[in-house]
Amino acid sequence: MATVKLKFRHSVIEGKEGVLYYQVTHRSKVRQVKTIYTLLSDEWESVTSTILAIGTRERIVQLLCIREKIGREMKMIRDMIADRDSRCRSYTVDELADDIRNMRPVQTVFCFMQLQIQRLLDVDRIGTAKTYAATLNSFRRFRHGEDLCFDSVTRELVEKYEAYLQKAGLMRNTTSFYLRTFRTVYNMAVAEQQCAVAQNVFAHVYTGFDKTCKRAVSIEYIKAIKRLNLSSFPSLEFARDIFMFSFYMRGMSFVDIAYLKKSDLKNGFVIYSRRKTRRRLTIEWEQPMQDIVCRYSVATGNSSFLLPIINEHKGDERKQYERMERKVNRCLKTVARMAGLKVPLTMYVARHSWASIARTKQIPLSVISEGMGHDSEKTTQVYLASLDTSAIDHANRKILKLL
Repeated sequence: MATVKLKFRHSVIEGKEGVLYYQVTHRSKVRQVKTIYTLLSDEWESVTSTILAIGTRERIVQLLCIREKIGREMKMIRDMIADRDSRCRSYTVDELADDIRNMRPVQTVFCFMQLQIQRLLDVDRIGTAKTYAATLNSFRRFRHGEDLCFDSVTRELVEKYEAYLQKAGLMRNTTSFYLRTFRTVYNMAVAEQQCAVAQNVFAHVYTGFDKTCKRAVSIEYIKAIKRLNLSSFPSLEFARDIFMFSFYMRGMSFVDIAYLKKSDLKNGFVIYSRRKTRRRLTIEWEQPMQDIVCRYSVATGNSSFLLPIINEHKGDERKQYERMERKVNRCLKTVARMAGLKVPLTMYVARHSWASIARTKQIPLSVISEGMGHDSEKTTQVYLASLDTSAIDHANRKILKLL
């Protein structure tokens, strides 16, 4: 019976990567089959023939993916050997080596998704990276940690994943969120020729949008939030001010507010790029915006940022703004109660409210979409799908009176 071992050949040049190869032995004859994977010398443990996941975050991700792929390929080779032996057919070590060389390169789902997450983080698309990470964690739980190749992603598997999400008690929009993200990654793998083009494996699962509970508040409530005297509660006042600043800035997202620089404000306009879509937006600078910035001018001091959310001298900016966003959203719950709101208040409400109030003022959908920096009007329609139904209720009331 043939055997296969993973080996590492060090580079003759100091500091350069060596190559991993499979050593195949059959009937006392040995052949070497070079892989596409390369390592530095200190990334290989020769005693245990193990790839060590060390180095930068990006390199660790790459090494873990190599380790996973090698594991899958080793299994494929051993299955190949077992299949040949079970058929009791004679074969040579050269034939086996040729079959290994002709094996299709392995690309696993977990590794591919992790690489996409790292790519997104590298270009600062943090929100999308978090979306991919949430989907990867969900799919990994569904698979009980067992990775698979993209060719193993079938219609039946995707339907089982949807059933798993539903059994976990998730709402339809949440299951759709995971499935849409997984579909995006699957299509990326197809585009990068990591798997064969297959039939639509997502044809029988729900990937649409259901109307959600209204996440917008009326202009009267916006006014009530603005009028609150919170001078004795600095944390609440700051949360309220950031909420109002978002509303003034056409529903600007918290991450975009956090990264606004003083240099973005020029000649009476703020010009910035949305971190989610990279769309470049221009907003005319109005007095209410200036009032809030002035209120925190001492806190920003010599900082390059417009508002005191990120301190550039304290390290990880992403962790700073995420912590502040959580704090602001907690404070907004209290602000909501003080303003008499019966719905939870978050930064997201400011964005929805701006869109909804604009729509009630008969502002065209195309203008609202452009103002919010959406890539398409379809995205804006999702925001507006849960508009205030008071007008419909009023019409229904008039009809019922006819009875």
